[in-house]
Amino acid sequence: MTRFMIKRLVYAVPILLGVAVIVFGTVKIIPGDPVALLAGMNSTEEQKQAIRSSLGLDQNVIVQFWRWFSNAVTGDLGTSIAQHRPAGGLVFSAFGNTLILALYAMVIALVLGVLLGSVAALMPKSWIGKTCSAISSIAVSAPQYSVALLFIIFVALGTGAFPVSGIHGNSGRGLVDLLWHGFLPALTSALVPAGMIGRVFRASLLDALSMDFVEALHARGLSRYRVLGHAMHNTLPSLLTMAGLQVGYLLGGVVFVETIFSWPGLGQLLFSSISNRDLPVTQAGVLVSAAAFVLVNIVVDSAHALIDSRVRTA
Repeated sequence: MTRFMIKRLVYAVPILLGVAVIVFGTVKIIPGDPVALLAGMNSTEEQKQAIRSSLGLDQNVIVQFWRWFSNAVTGDLGTSIAQHRPAGGLVFSAFGNTLILALYAMVIALVLGVLLGSVAALMPKSWIGKTCSAISSIAVSAPQYSVALLFIIFVALGTGAFPVSGIHGNSGRGLVDLLWHGFLPALTSALVPAGMIGRVFRASLLDALSMDFVEALHARGLSRYRVLGHAMHNTLPSLLTMAGLQVGYLLGGVVFVETIFSWPGLGQLLFSSISNRDLPVTQAGVLVSAAAFVLVNIVVDSAHALIDSRVRTA
């Protein structure tokens, strides 16, 4: 098992290096000049050149990349151009809030996905099963931007049951207050993962129920619920893989959701940094989200290997 994890970590190194190259190159081609924004409208060309030289933006692109990447490896992700604060501190603070939202959304997605997939697999020909399958398909294709606005209009403002924005209220910062403020953004974020999990879980459970061992278990006199438990155990690898991919997707920062609900997460930070042409924060944010996605996949692969010994020897 240790050898398996070491191999996965070794494979992650060139992936992260490739991600760093893509992140650096992509951010470089974003329209706009950060130096002009930093210097102001009334600045002279000499002042702009001085700022460009102090930031190292007058150097060769390869030199700029190596300087940025070598500093990033040591934990120095640069300084925010707009806020004049360490980019790493801003990114990791926002990433902590995104992690809270992602875990909250993932719990909702797992409950909804497994429920929809189970009903659709156990009652495939009934109107209930077909409705669950339809709900899964609609959830996958539902635009989060529109869903978020509908939740705000009809749930938050219409009923007053949930707050419109923010992560905490003025009256408290406890767990209950956090769950209350995070419910609508978490539910909005969970729709796509729930639909994906529901569809995959339905297909996996139908496949497991069609295997020979199910008939053998029935022949031995096991109850329907115990047989169903054994069948669901066979769906764990596919469920785990899909759930891991969705966690990585959520950790990347659900930009629309965080922006609309004013959730101070990585998605909202990236949106504002791109708008302000804050290159260090943009690069740091994308790099951290990509590294989190790779790390989640390593954890999922390791958990998969623990469940299924064939994965370790593949």
